[in-house]
Amino acid sequence: MAEQRKDIKPMSQPEAPSFKDRILETFTGSDGFVSAAVVILGFLVGTLLIFAVGRNPAGMYSAIVQVVSGWDLRRGTQNMYYVGEWFVSSLPLILCGFSMGFAARTGLFNIGAEGQYIVGLTAAQFVALYGPPVPVLHWVLAVAAAILAGAVWGGIVGFLKARFSVSEVVATIMMNYIAFYASRFLMMRLPGSNTYKTANFPPTARLSSPLMEALTNGSRLNYGLWLTLGAIFFYWIVMGKTRLGYGLRATGLNKEAARYGGISVNTSITTAMAIAGAFAGLAGAVVSLGVFSSGRVLSVQDGYGFDGIAVALVGNSTAWGTALSGLLFGMLKSAQPLMQSRQIPKEITSIIMGLVVVFISLRSGVKILIEWQMKEKARKAQNEGNQVTGRPAE
Repeated sequence: MAEQRKDIKPMSQPEAPSFKDRILETFTGSDGFVSAAVVILGFLVGTLLIFAVGRNPAGMYSAIVQVVSGWDLRRGTQNMYYVGEWFVSSLPLILCGFSMGFAARTGLFNIGAEGQYIVGLTAAQFVALYGPPVPVLHWVLAVAAAILAGAVWGGIVGFLKARFSVSEVVATIMMNYIAFYASRFLMMRLPGSNTYKTANFPPTARLSSPLMEALTNGSRLNYGLWLTLGAIFFYWIVMGKTRLGYGLRATGLNKEAARYGGISVNTSITTAMAIAGAFAGLAGAVVSLGVFSSGRVLSVQDGYGFDGIAVALVGNSTAWGTALSGLLFGMLKSAQPLMQSRQIPKEITSIIMGLVVVFISLRSGVKILIEWQMKEKARKAQNEGNQVTGRPAE
């Protein structure tokens, strides 16, 4: 037997992952864990900021408890009105989050949910004012008009992207302004309109529910709740359980591979943007017909479409994750007046929402760091193997 060479070092055993590596891998291995972690971190930073301005953070948390349960911990009383208003604030955020998320799953960045929301609101108001005043049928037609208007507005962007390679970011930003000024121009020219509202809606056009209002002590909670639940199931089923959803997800992961597999990429892009616009259009109907008794002449953009971007990011663009994220952001918005009554600056909630988005955006940077570390470990192991075999190190 040949004598073993003494100049060859035995291959070292692979190093066990360090505690830091385990934390980083755990942090990036589960999207749900990341979302929960960054929300907790956002609240911790918000708590420190409240201490820094000389206030008691218990006021913020007691306001949040009152929003989600109705319990006023200071007085020991319960009022379900706050729970109803929490849902009212959350519904358009969830739907606009779906608008962003559905497009994102197809590899698109839909920054135009605000414009799609506005055209949906405008279409719903037109049908509400001039549609047949037949119970149920009236608001059903108004909601359908809003969904169709949003789908058309989003579909235009999808067509431009698919047919002419027009950036959906640029196109949607421009169409946001077109939608806003067109809505204001049209609404102000309706009979009975002024600079901020139109004539009152007929009762048959509204989404108001006497039962829900009674259960929530006179809140504005309405049938939009059931429409939003339907949208959640639609998103979940279409994106995760259907052939259409598979094609959209495949397009988002790799357009060329999807095209090679027989998927029409252009059709997927147009369809995704149309469905995304339909979600935002539905949000416009839920707000206009469910919350207000008359049409609105918008003086500024409501901002639901832009908030929907953050909602989708935190919810990882999934159906249930985005729904939970919308409830979280709606909770923070609803808690602002209660926090002010407890001497807590309402801006704290905006800071928390912003921090959550910033922290979750860091996930991509952490993933890049982990990939770099893995490549370095692989290179080191290869060099050690080359030393054993006598090959020159790379």
